[in-house]
Amino acid sequence: MIMMRSGLDGQLAALNNSMIEMGAMIEHAISGATRALVEQDVALADEIRSNDGIIDEKEREIESQCMKLLISQQPVARDLRQISAALKMITDMERIGDQAADISEICGYLAGQTYIKKLEHISQMANATIKMVTGSIDAYVRKDLDLARSIIEYDDVVDDLFVQIKRDLIILVHEDAGNGEQAFDLMQIAKYYERIGDHATNIAEWVIYSLTGKHVGKEA
Repeated sequence: MIMMRSGLDGQLAALNNSMIEMGAMIEHAISGATRALVEQDVALADEIRSNDGIIDEKEREIESQCMKLLISQQPVARDLRQISAALKMITDMERIGDQAADISEICGYLAGQTYIKKLEHISQMANATIKMVTGSIDAYVRKDLDLARSIIEYDDVVDDLFVQIKRDLIILVHEDAGNGEQAFDLMQIAKYYERIGDHATNIAEWVIYSLTGKHVGKEA
């Protein structure tokens, strides 16, 4: 029994490492997409889009790890929740990668244009979502219930920034209808960041489930 438990613990540790690796990938995708936007770097935007396939591949790898754990081991209730939570989390993580790729795609449309407003609030949204993604995955690996709860609360920061960006863009369009097309693109980007925040919240909620057996909220 001790040997079986040791084998399970080793595979769970390997799962944690894979989750950390996938987390690093999506953090890189968010930060890269943001840098491509701010610096109007089309090559970087293309790189982030092409890397989305690598994130998808990592999702499949982790899914396989989870299924092998479920089939070959005998996880007790808490272990079972940890594995089940990982399966749910990687779906949200993959979607975060998709949204970073979507942001990068819009960067191509905006390349060469003079921005109608400074991008400080969008950059702040990006940094806030990276903090949420990093924190939610750390909470999973460290089994930190308080950290998971704080990530859910921090989503209000992202939502408030989204409202601020929306307000600013509406004013700019009212002042000059010619700003409309770029305003729409920037609004889409802000919406993608908001969704990333929602997915990070989902991840934190699944962390809470893995630790308590209770799932709060709904998936975005």
